[in-house]
Amino acid sequence: MITGVASAGSQVDADGITGFIDQAKHPSWWSEDVQPPQVGDRLRTVVLDDTRNPPRLSALQSDIDIARALRGRK
Repeated sequence: MITGVASAGSQVDADGITGFIDQAKHPSWWSEDVQPPQVGDRLRTVVLDDTRNPPRLSALQSDIDIARALRGRK
């Protein structure tokens, strides 16, 4: 769930872990048909970099598809 929104991206709570979605990794960056993120929004994400603090996440379907393929779940 999105817990904060700033010009650079969104802070999220993912099952008790704080993460960050860069603005370019949210679908609204790429499509005017998608609403910008708002506090309270729920969305599916994947972890892009868990070595950063906070971990970097993506809500882009293309990144989700890649993660599923890498895990062998198409």
